[in-house]
Amino acid sequence: MGGRNIDLAFCSSEFTFVSWLDDLYLLPLVQIQDPFFVKLAKEFYMNLRIVSSPHEEFALSSTVKGQRILLDARILASILHIPHTGIYIFKSKKWPKVEGFHPNHILSILYPNDPNIHPTMALCTNKLSVDHRLLHHLIVHQLLPTGGG
Repeated sequence: MGGRNIDLAFCSSEFTFVSWLDDLYLLPLVQIQDPFFVKLAKEFYMNLRIVSSPHEEFALSSTVKGQRILLDARILASILHIPHTGIYIFKSKKWPKVEGFHPNHILSILYPNDPNIHPTMALCTNKLSVDHRLLHHLIVHQLLPTGGG
């Protein structure tokens, strides 16, 4: 099976999300062209665990065919070709509390045609612009690991 990649030449001319990925240093992630093995990748993700304690640097561990794989934050940054500036963990369905960050501003960018949208509403992808919907699809189906079949 081939790697996971997107046609950057086509997408760059048609959609703006490619520049967003570039700004976030995520382009190498969508340009993986090496073959990978589905069963081994599934086993890796099924056995993936956080092994660091609250007072240690973030680390992940997995086992594939009896071989333990340990990935700390520096190794992950190296694999992904992104700068190692620290790890941020966000809780699902909770907006981060950061000075100068306002969820309503972000929602007005994502949903410009819906002035009544607010952070506690259920957010639907079918109301996103084409660029935002493609970016969402890319993240959910290409970048994030999935379980099952």
